[in-house]
Amino acid sequence: MKILIVEDEIALLDTIADYLVTGGHVCEKASSFFVAEDKIVAYTYDIAILDLMLPDGNGLELLKKIKILHPETGILIISAKNSLDDKLSGLDLGSDDYITKPFHLAELNARINAVLRRKLFNGKKDIVFSEITINTEAREVKVNKHGLDLTGKEYDLLLYLVINKNRVLTKESLAEHLSGDMIDLADDFDFVYTHIKNLRKKIKDAGGSDYIKTMYGIGYKLTDI
Repeated sequence: MKILIVEDEIALLDTIADYLVTGGHVCEKASSFFVAEDKIVAYTYDIAILDLMLPDGNGLELLKKIKILHPETGILIISAKNSLDDKLSGLDLGSDDYITKPFHLAELNARINAVLRRKLFNGKKDIVFSEITINTEAREVKVNKHGLDLTGKEYDLLLYLVINKNRVLTKESLAEHLSGDMIDLADDFDFVYTHIKNLRKKIKDAGGSDYIKTMYGIGYKLTDI
């Protein structure tokens, strides 16, 4: 999943990002309102973690902007203030959850996973597509009940395809989802083709069908039609 972390405490920002990256997420960081606003306008995220108190603005204003531009993005507010008013304001504006500093990273991760399940998977931890089953909590994939050994990028690619099944996804959108906002600096998207090829092979070797269809000149689509 692609996550935007907005936090002005640099040490905490880096700690959260490092922890979530280790768990397989693609993370983008913003330590100010200005940087976060630029990223929100330019990119789409599965979830945004928003600090309320920023040196140059209020996280609630960012929340409003996200709800307008990307209503499908899950939002988790973090704040140093254990204030009922802040919590209610965030929930009223559309945030999905709220956590107060200090917090354990494991709790933050659990809340992120809960938000993602509610937003993307209707609360389910197991996502099924034909003979493919994805356990989003354990990040495990099975084909016909046989475990599939995927890299982190291959897992993210498969999950993204399943979430967007029957939709054509451009190579650019796949590249951004896998690599984050730095994809603007990439010379080409050949790595997307490589991950697609490897994922196809592993699914077929496990006895699955090739559901990933190439849309020539555009990108790819996952379909069982």
